[in-house]
Amino acid sequence: MLNIAQLLATELDLKPYQVQNALELLAEGATIPFIARYRKERTGEMNEVQLRDLFDKYNYLTELEDRKSVILNAIAEQGKLTDELKAKIISCQQKTELEDLYLPYRPKRRTRATVAKEKGLVLLAEFIKSLNIKNGIAVSLEVEATKYISEEKGVKTSDEALKGAADILAEEVAENAELRAYLRDYLLEVGVFVSRIKDDYPEGITKFEMYRNYQIRVKNIAPHNLLALCRGETEGVLNFDIAFDEDYVLAYLESQIIHTKVRAIRDFYQMMLKDAFNRLMKISLTGEVISAKKSYADIESIKTFEANLRELLLSAPAGMKPTLAIDPGFRTGCKVAVLDETGKFLEYQAVFPHQAAEQRTKAAQTLKNLIAKYKIELVAIGNGTASRETDEFVAQVLQTLDRKPIKVMVNESGASIYSASKVALEEFPNLDVTVRGAISIGRRLQDPLAELVKIDPKSIGVGQYQHDVDQKLLKKKLDETVESCVNFVGVDLNTASKELLTFVSGITATVANNMVTYRNQYGAFKNRRQLLKVPKLGPKAFEQAAGFLRIRNGDHPLDNTAVHPESYSVVEAITSDLNVPLNQVTQIAEKLKKVNLKKYVTDTIGEPTLRDILSELEKPGRDPRAEFKYASFKEGIKEIADLQIGMELEGVVTNVANFGAFVDIGVHQDGLVHISQLADRFIDDPKLIVKVGQVVKVKVLEVNEKLKRISLSMKAVKQ
Repeated sequence: MLNIAQLLATELDLKPYQVQNALELLAEGATIPFIARYRKERTGEMNEVQLRDLFDKYNYLTELEDRKSVILNAIAEQGKLTDELKAKIISCQQKTELEDLYLPYRPKRRTRATVAKEKGLVLLAEFIKSLNIKNGIAVSLEVEATKYISEEKGVKTSDEALKGAADILAEEVAENAELRAYLRDYLLEVGVFVSRIKDDYPEGITKFEMYRNYQIRVKNIAPHNLLALCRGETEGVLNFDIAFDEDYVLAYLESQIIHTKVRAIRDFYQMMLKDAFNRLMKISLTGEVISAKKSYADIESIKTFEANLRELLLSAPAGMKPTLAIDPGFRTGCKVAVLDETGKFLEYQAVFPHQAAEQRTKAAQTLKNLIAKYKIELVAIGNGTASRETDEFVAQVLQTLDRKPIKVMVNESGASIYSASKVALEEFPNLDVTVRGAISIGRRLQDPLAELVKIDPKSIGVGQYQHDVDQKLLKKKLDETVESCVNFVGVDLNTASKELLTFVSGITATVANNMVTYRNQYGAFKNRRQLLKVPKLGPKAFEQAAGFLRIRNGDHPLDNTAVHPESYSVVEAITSDLNVPLNQVTQIAEKLKKVNLKKYVTDTIGEPTLRDILSELEKPGRDPRAEFKYASFKEGIKEIADLQIGMELEGVVTNVANFGAFVDIGVHQDGLVHISQLADRFIDDPKLIVKVGQVVKVKVLEVNEKLKRISLSMKAVKQ
């Protein structure tokens, strides 16, 4: 079988020891964040992206090898495993190639070929094959076929016998691995996707209008276009298929299969090949090509989703400050929740600023009282219904105050999902769903990462066609993204929710729950070693998790850093040599820069880890996320109808696709900055210019109120 480690090293341009050590660490139960951060010496400083790519390819090849064993055994049991076939199977590196080789031997339902075989027509098929040679002789197939007429076997005429023989040969052709591979590649290279909107949908009434008479080369179709076609077909709006030159395909098959010049045999084979392609190959091959392109589109779409989710999760936090959170509404009023500097819920009020003047005055006084009572520093306003009206109302209230909190519009996508979830119910069993939603909006402003991990990433609103892609792969990749972000930032052990703790390296849902229970029972953790007292948190979990958990004002100064406990002795040696108390090590950045790292290298700790340690000690406990910024929406612009061509506005990027970026400009409908409008130069990837959460300035190019479409541009707008 394949030497997987060597193959991976070659394919990924890695050294064999890197692959071997990384796979060993994975087998030992190490997580990717832990390996990337704390085992750099063993992996040659492979980063998370390289590790995930390595492990994904390793899993693919492992599954491939397992499948080979199953197939080899299955063919051997049939007594049909030749040395040549075995060698081909063993050397396969692609699942598609492997399944093509197995196709003739795969158990199948009763086909026309199997029926013909049951009628004893295999010998006739073999006889015809024997005539298909360069210097074949002319023989009457009809006469030969009469020998196979049998009432007992159900062959009544020579024509039936020949049709049965043709069915046998057609199935052989259709299951030929080399022919299938060639035709599949042909369709991928020169095939054309064509689509048509069904007659039931007149022009201009469907969101799939651009696909009414759509054509594009299979190899050139953009992932979002293919996913749109798939969705349109699923919704019953359109049909699409692959068009290609069928005459060329038949000519190719004839060139590969027909060797004789005898007219009768050639005619027989031409008819057989046409049937083989139209009945047995065309649908399956086009289906395989669409499936292959769909898989690619899924992967690319999920990559974009991952990138957007990462930017959203790593959005700059406004900070853990007293916060007034408002979930806006007209008829039902605005739900106002107060949170303290730890995110703890303190109080709830409902106000009705968008009704009678008396109610508006009362609402204003309520906000003033809450702001004064709790010394509010942040005001978070959800961007849903009545958001702009509420924003203007709050702005008027704040104008009357001497000390004005920062007011921020917060994207509330997924807040309603959270408020009705099991997580929210456990967290706030006695609160109404609307209050939970307001709390979530406020916490998103304080710390987006800590709050958003409680929501299914698919509900956060930063993906495209997320319900159309491979759901299993989507979940895997999004979970990996959340895990990566959580461990990149680090987690405050004494304030983190169990949902946040679940994503820490090495921590399971059960252990996370036990950590919170232990914390509630015994009070705040004083040091990392206390973790070993948590039920089911053993030495392995401690090894994986400890470096990503922070304890502020604990017993040990290094517990509030990313320095792993296994390296504390090295730091102690450094401080001893510098004659500095350990609790002052984070205050001597200049001295640390001059430390000779080679002096502290051991068998397990090398220079890469030592560099990380010194870097961490220079800025201990720092938050790696960017500085907090927020957008200011233009006053008086609340609805699409308020927009005018040429108007320049400030907004927030809410989603990035491979065709452009969506921007919230405060009118309840995101506008699209097409990729061609992102910059004054050619751009092939919008992510090079914008990212989710970025504050940008845009110009209005076009507005379609009927279809709720807004076209924007970032060109010639000073950012």
